[in-house]
Amino acid sequence: MLDQLLKLGLVCTNSMYLLLFLLSTLRLALFMCLRLNPFSTLFSSLLLFLFSTLYFITARPRSVYLLDFVCFKPSDALKCPTERFMKHSTITGAFTEENLAFQKKMLERSGLGQSTYFPEVIYRVPVALCMTDARKEAETVMFGVVDEVLRKTGVKPKEIGMVIVNCSLFEPTPSLSAMIINKYKLREDVISYNLGGMGCSAGLISIDLAKQLLQVHPNTYALVVSTENMTLHWYLGNNRSMLLTNCLFRMGGAAILLTNRPSDRARSKYLLLHTLRTHTGSDDLSHHCVIQDEDSTGRVGVSLSKDLMKVAGEALKTNITALGPLVLPLSEQLKFAASFVARRGRPYVPDFKRAFEHFCVHAGGRAVLDEVERRLGLSEWDMEPSRMTLYRFGNTSSSSLWYELAYAEAKGRIKRGDRVWQVGFGSGFKCNSAVWQAIRTVDPAGERSPWTDEIDSFPVDVPKVEGGGGG
Repeated sequence: MLDQLLKLGLVCTNSMYLLLFLLSTLRLALFMCLRLNPFSTLFSSLLLFLFSTLYFITARPRSVYLLDFVCFKPSDALKCPTERFMKHSTITGAFTEENLAFQKKMLERSGLGQSTYFPEVIYRVPVALCMTDARKEAETVMFGVVDEVLRKTGVKPKEIGMVIVNCSLFEPTPSLSAMIINKYKLREDVISYNLGGMGCSAGLISIDLAKQLLQVHPNTYALVVSTENMTLHWYLGNNRSMLLTNCLFRMGGAAILLTNRPSDRARSKYLLLHTLRTHTGSDDLSHHCVIQDEDSTGRVGVSLSKDLMKVAGEALKTNITALGPLVLPLSEQLKFAASFVARRGRPYVPDFKRAFEHFCVHAGGRAVLDEVERRLGLSEWDMEPSRMTLYRFGNTSSSSLWYELAYAEAKGRIKRGDRVWQVGFGSGFKCNSAVWQAIRTVDPAGERSPWTDEIDSFPVDVPKVEGGGGG
């Protein structure tokens, strides 16, 4: 009988059958323990097996739910159409005529529209970028989204067990997470992390970190804040690889409230199915393709290498190779495996539209979106949330994925059971993924987001042109 149960266990792949197998084995072990001498070695071994089986059954990973999220929408006074950008760039006197023309050309090719945002300090004459204004920008964005996500969910600050903030370029002391703890008077045992220098994919790193923490801290909430700070990082030099960031990055941020409380499942929006992180930083080309450095005059900027698209493509390939077995139907996995074994011609690219209903690809730049669309064979409809986010809000770094999901919600696309793939790219070089499943249909009529008042005017036509950078 025991041999038969062991054979059954070897072939069980479905989780339900595996659970039945373990329960049957547990019952057998308990029966044998009761018939044996309690001082025998066999009794001790069976008792150990009994408790190990019980632990395996009960120590299941806790489910992580996305209660709600909020994206920041700056005031209209901070909108930065191309004409205003160029006028102010000229007034600074920092750029050569050739590089003013270069920036204008990049803006025209970037995929950004005329309504993206810059912080107030960048419009001042003369330009005076300082720590005080950088803190003001951070507080405006972070407190704005945290206020709203707490209001939407009804969660009290004292109920929050952990705070994770990611901002790549602005790392003040006290930290950004400490600023939130102070503002909302969070409890003394709150767990806090402040992630810096991790680029545009840090938002998904924060989600992965929160997921891991929620596995060991029961019945609590995790507040994740993803943002970037523009005030101290407007590049006022003439290195063209650094000037690209002026043309792509814009003001924005998001707050995401996660929970592992089973009682919150019914009112949550999404269940977190998978997170997957890929880091190709051991390769020098990958490590240096996005790097903060000084130019020849000592001005600090973030340089985007010409190898960025190649590096991003390889990182994406590595990430989806690991993600595929977790999400793809068996037929797609077999086609991919057969292609890999044959090694003839181009490898088979799995149809990820059979695994996901919605795609949120980091709006790093038009070239990034073009590359992902080409490699994965996605449609214009699939890429619409990403392209419209880039057009309307620009590259808001790690928070861009949440503007994209908000777009899909505002369009009424999210139905119960739908799967959403968020994929982000960032310096290092990193490609990270998060997979969510909608717990309920999201009714746009009951939602407020940055898209609410203007969603009917989207999508707009964004011409595809050669060049345009990305990061």
